[in-house]
Amino acid sequence: MSSSPPLPDLQKRHLVLGLTGGIACYKAAELTRELVRAGATVQVVMTEGAEHFITAATMQALSNRPVYTSQWDARPDNAMAHINLSREADAVIVAPASADFIAKLAQGRADDLLSLLCVARRIGECPLLVAPAMNREMWAHPATRRNVAQIVADGATMLGPATGDQACGEVGDGRMLEAVELRDAVIAFFQPKLLAGRSVLVTAGPTYEAIDPVRGITNLSSGKMGFAIARAAAEAGASVTLVAGPVALATPMGVTRIDVRSAREMHDAVLPLAPSRDVFVATAAVADWRPVDAATQKIKKAAGQGAPALALVENPDILATVAALPKRPYCVGFAAESHEVEAHARAKLERKNVPLIVGNLGPATFGQDHNALLLVDAGGTRALPADDKLTLARQLVAEIAQRLCANP
Repeated sequence: MSSSPPLPDLQKRHLVLGLTGGIACYKAAELTRELVRAGATVQVVMTEGAEHFITAATMQALSNRPVYTSQWDARPDNAMAHINLSREADAVIVAPASADFIAKLAQGRADDLLSLLCVARRIGECPLLVAPAMNREMWAHPATRRNVAQIVADGATMLGPATGDQACGEVGDGRMLEAVELRDAVIAFFQPKLLAGRSVLVTAGPTYEAIDPVRGITNLSSGKMGFAIARAAAEAGASVTLVAGPVALATPMGVTRIDVRSAREMHDAVLPLAPSRDVFVATAAVADWRPVDAATQKIKKAAGQGAPALALVENPDILATVAALPKRPYCVGFAAESHEVEAHARAKLERKNVPLIVGNLGPATFGQDHNALLLVDAGGTRALPADDKLTLARQLVAEIAQRLCANP
């Protein structure tokens, strides 16, 4: 592990969080907590409608800052809260954003403090992030669609909405993203877009090779490193597809996920996609062998018969197959070793014919939140010291982006 904890993702960021009228205001309370935990200072601004759903006292307690609710607030010496608040902010986040407030933004109306500061902000210096929250029919209404298109054209970034149960009892689009999802979206917004316009394919997790309906060959890979790489690539602006073995991890925001079970399923999912991708990161711990024939029923233990013979056959080599394609992406392989990491990683680099292998000690990192990586290429090695997996993933993505620029 690192000698000191990493800085929070939103350290030194000052955010204005605007709440408009809607039942999703309850999520804004948890969002405030999550943003503060991520290192941000949060200045809450509430419309009159928002005060019908949650109190200013609650938001003040969670943000540890006085809440602003009126353009006539007398606290600022210059009586210009809408100017002061927007000039201090690194971004304005409106969550929840009602259909009415989105209409205000589209029309440039400024009849309350929140809409005033949105119009008064310096567009090039203070971005506007909008998290819609409304009934599915309101979200689908042609007027709302026009208004959303207009504010996006004016430079706003839309966060969501999600699909799911709504307070009215209906189900559909328009539900506000959850607090953790919004936190991650805000973090991603501020990450450098080093892979903008690029497409990335990532494999993650173990594979499972069935012996019979209840037993199989697998390994201890949790998929955490691969999922972190997928998230970091998406944060960097890439279009990301993640092919995941059997793991219990949430899909990173903005990532397209394909679930597979066996090495052959992973191979069949990867091969059609790889030629059209710019980067392929083979993080998955793919089983080298599988049983020749999986039993259709559970193999029963019988007294005196001993262990059954298990004939194995080699699985397809996904990384080597992609690396041999006529139009291959930039290939990055992983080598999870138990010893002599550098030697085994270099052998794998030559055997697979890829430009970069990332080595690590598998038993020390499987299932853990931290890792240490060794980058091995034809020119030498470079260590990425122990850190949390997302931090390492961002460093690896930056390394890949640099190599892509050097070899377009």
